[in-house]
Amino acid sequence: MLTSLDPVLAPAAGRAAPRISFVSLGCPKALVDSERIITRLRAEGYEIAKKHDGADAVIVNTCGFLDSAKRESLAAIGSAMAENGKVIVTGCMGAEPEVIRQAYPNVLAVSGPQAYESVMAAVHEAAEPLHDPFIDLLPPQGIKLTPRHYSYLKIAEGCNNSCSFCIIPRLRGRLASRPVSEVLREAEKLVKAGVKELLVVSQDTAAYGLDLGYPLQQHGDREVRAKFLDLAGELGRLGAWVRLHYIYPYPHVDDVIPLMAEGSVLPYLDIPFQHAAPNVLRAMRRPGKQDRTLDRIKAWRDICPDLTLRSTFIVGFPGETEEDFQILLDWLSEAKLERVGAFKYEPVEGAPANTLGLPHVPPEVQAERLDRFMKHQQLISARLLARKVGRRMPVIIDAVGPGGAVGRSKGDAPEIDGKVHLSHRFPVRVGDIVTARVDRADAYDLHATVV
Repeated sequence: MLTSLDPVLAPAAGRAAPRISFVSLGCPKALVDSERIITRLRAEGYEIAKKHDGADAVIVNTCGFLDSAKRESLAAIGSAMAENGKVIVTGCMGAEPEVIRQAYPNVLAVSGPQAYESVMAAVHEAAEPLHDPFIDLLPPQGIKLTPRHYSYLKIAEGCNNSCSFCIIPRLRGRLASRPVSEVLREAEKLVKAGVKELLVVSQDTAAYGLDLGYPLQQHGDREVRAKFLDLAGELGRLGAWVRLHYIYPYPHVDDVIPLMAEGSVLPYLDIPFQHAAPNVLRAMRRPGKQDRTLDRIKAWRDICPDLTLRSTFIVGFPGETEEDFQILLDWLSEAKLERVGAFKYEPVEGAPANTLGLPHVPPEVQAERLDRFMKHQQLISARLLARKVGRRMPVIIDAVGPGGAVGRSKGDAPEIDGKVHLSHRFPVRVGDIVTARVDRADAYDLHATVV
């Protein structure tokens, strides 16, 4: 047990800093892990307790190299359970969670070596850190580069898919979901700090929790499953706009549409369909039944008529024929997606698409097809936006100037989608959510009056 680390900073007047007891076992590498965790604890205002008894929680950094080391680790966990009862286990033996939970089923959390974020998430769950504006250098929500009224919420890293044009799995690894309590705690801090819109992002958002086995985790007074649908529902309880990005079209995506219909999360899905021609989709290693996708889109809109679908497409992929491209244009006419982006295929070093042996589409043909694609979609977008004229809708304000305000509807994500240009007769502020009447529309934007 580390007993040489005395508290350095006195807690703010009238407030007791949470206290964490720490046991570090094993080799010097494990000791470095312990130092990093303790550094994080101290940076967040936790005190390091000399005894288990009376601490808010105990962290045991285990060793699992030899059987004798495992016995020592289990004994240390048992001692902490007996003296305190709130124990977080990490380190090498944490790679065998079933052994630990078989011996001590009531430990708060188990994680493997170097899992600093998981350890800190468990600590936060056991004892919320104090924020003292007089001594803390960081706000509770951390430093954000977005405007105060919206923030990105990353729920996972990496991706398990093998799209032939993409090297993300090689760059960022396989899917690694964050613990659900950690995600929700961050979201709660953001909303408490004034964030009005949470933009949920990852490489493969709908796969959230797959790598973890969809475990249940205690969050506050209830258990929450680390699963896409459950997380979306929990975020919807926070009172902010919740916008879902980068959704691979798995079958279970259908289950989130009712949450959109009832208003828990925004009626907005960002699904990169990439193409519609079966030949091209096979070469891309993407889902190839786009006729079935049209049926799903219709079913989604039957449930949630206000649904906005956003997607991106690749034009001029190797082997794409004129017939394939026409299939894509016809599919767009059927799907009637509200927001669409496209780009010309470019070979990426290390991507499997480079070795498919398919003929490359000449650059001039790519450019011509991209131009046709955008003009085709522009007509679709203009018709869809024209239907909104005369309607009233909530708009979140992003900017205010002498000529009026600029905001976004529930169907518009910042930076990538359209805008709502607002005229107003009374003062409005950035971050306000106002009601606006749509006066006119163009191909991409709406023009409205605050009412």
